[in-house]
Amino acid sequence: MSILAFAEHRGGTLRQAALETVTAARRVADALGDDVIAVLLGPDGLAKEAERLGRFGADRVLLGKSDAFVEYAPEAFTILLADLIRERGVRAALLPASAQGKDLAPRVAARLGAGLASDVTQIDVKEGRLQAIRPAYAGKVFLRLGFKSEPALISVRSRAYTAEENPREPELEEIPVNVGADVFRTKVRGAAEAKKERPDVAEAEIIVSGGRGLQSPENWKLLEELADALGPGVALGASRAVVDAGWRPHSEQVGQTGKVVAPPLYFAVGISGAIQHLAGMRTAKCIVAVNKDPDAPIFKTADYGIVGDLFEVVPRLTEEIRKLRAGD
Repeated sequence: MSILAFAEHRGGTLRQAALETVTAARRVADALGDDVIAVLLGPDGLAKEAERLGRFGADRVLLGKSDAFVEYAPEAFTILLADLIRERGVRAALLPASAQGKDLAPRVAARLGAGLASDVTQIDVKEGRLQAIRPAYAGKVFLRLGFKSEPALISVRSRAYTAEENPREPELEEIPVNVGADVFRTKVRGAAEAKKERPDVAEAEIIVSGGRGLQSPENWKLLEELADALGPGVALGASRAVVDAGWRPHSEQVGQTGKVVAPPLYFAVGISGAIQHLAGMRTAKCIVAVNKDPDAPIFKTADYGIVGDLFEVVPRLTEEIRKLRAGD
């Protein structure tokens, strides 16, 4: 039996979520004594990316190449992935809980008549059977889900598993892409991305988020300076109230109606900690909160809390971080 991991890419480059998904599959496979099959669907030129999957635990990589797969092709991907799951003795199929994965997983589950657990943060093996744990009711409870039959489909929340190298020399196999033109009912003609100086909040290792406590969009420079002091690759996030006020773009919104994140380090500055926001970041590994209200709900979730005026605390914090990094 095998555990299948769907490897998502963008523009021919594996996304971080792909490596996290393969890592999760490796852990499950080791607990069951199974092997890991990674599936990569895309255009020519993905051989090197396929080899990278072996570094993170894939025993075999199935590579489906087509010029039609430069962008995500939902109907074709559904057919190919469902057929592979049927044919390869797959016990469970793991996909990232990204925008693409959340679209693809239920399509494949419906085609197979299989059970699906979405946005999972942990996968356990109990007496040889899979159990998936996921938050519900805006993170107030965690559900433990079992599967009545196989294969089981699971979408894994970003950062729930840290991508870890577990080197293999994967067997690369090109699979035939036998899908006709009539299958492509939906066609992506192109993807336009806004130029960003910072990473997406869903993939960043460190996120500095701000709320209404900053009082105006002009004060966002305090967070930018803190992010710069922390080093490259730090993302800026925002609460829903800030986005609704037009201070920051929706792409930065963290929360139940924004993006769900779980970085190793999360700063919540001037954020009270409403349940909507907590639902999007409470699974971060370490949460640092700055708020002048000692009774703010965010402090119940934070690992470290600073009660004080953010306009005094954040510049001082930025200065101390710069000093520490200068001494490296």
